[in-house]
Amino acid sequence: MTTIAFLGLGHMGAPMAARLGTAGHQVTVWNRTRAKADALAGATVADTPAVAAAGAEVVITMLTGPAAVEAVVLGDDGVASTIRPGAVLVEMSTIGPTVLAALASRLPDGVGLVDAPVGGSTGMAARGELTILAGGADDDIAAVTPVLETLGTVRRCGGPGAGAAAKLVAISAMVCGVTLLGELRTIGVALSLPTDLTEGLLAAGPMSIFVERTAGPGGHYPVELAAKDLGLTVEHARAPFVSATLGEVRAALPRLGSRDVSVLAAVRGTE
Repeated sequence: MTTIAFLGLGHMGAPMAARLGTAGHQVTVWNRTRAKADALAGATVADTPAVAAAGAEVVITMLTGPAAVEAVVLGDDGVASTIRPGAVLVEMSTIGPTVLAALASRLPDGVGLVDAPVGGSTGMAARGELTILAGGADDDIAAVTPVLETLGTVRRCGGPGAGAAAKLVAISAMVCGVTLLGELRTIGVALSLPTDLTEGLLAAGPMSIFVERTAGPGGHYPVELAAKDLGLTVEHARAPFVSATLGEVRAALPRLGSRDVSVLAAVRGTE
């Protein structure tokens, strides 16, 4: 049994925290909206991130983005004020390597840091089937691997920041692919191709993974988060295609911001 503080109970965080509790770990949770924390059976609920982190061996953050992570870790009543030497902070949000490095520079001495963003759906989170992209010192990753393996398959990406960087590559591929799928469907309509012919071509070719991603219900990756993640990517690299996709995604925000990213695969003008 490991003593875990889990901070952030959104669509992904809630099933992840629940799974850790079911596996027998002692889990204390915090969420900005208290009702979501109260609804998590078997967990202890803390009033602040600092209270949750005090005494925990592993502190996990699963939040919406860089600003939220910085506030929860470094702000008033934040994790950094109470996390004890020997504990490891596992940052599982998508924030990019720059913010990750800033966190590392401001944590107390003796506290480990692992960046471990995830790939997968809420269903996969509940079943422990996530892909976990881990970066950090070998000793820190080894210390938290038994906990992370409860949530999915751990893929070591390298040293500090490598997991955060790998997530930007992976998520940019997905968002750009889904957006391109919508454009290809629009081209099929413009060329008067039968819909079933267009769909058959796309499903049988290199776009098949994106057809599969957008075919079923239950996705919980909002367009607004896709815009945030692509924005992080273009901060770190010259990426003309990603930048163009980011422009498309941002243009769709007023209409589609809270909807799952699969909506970007629709024929243009039909969203």
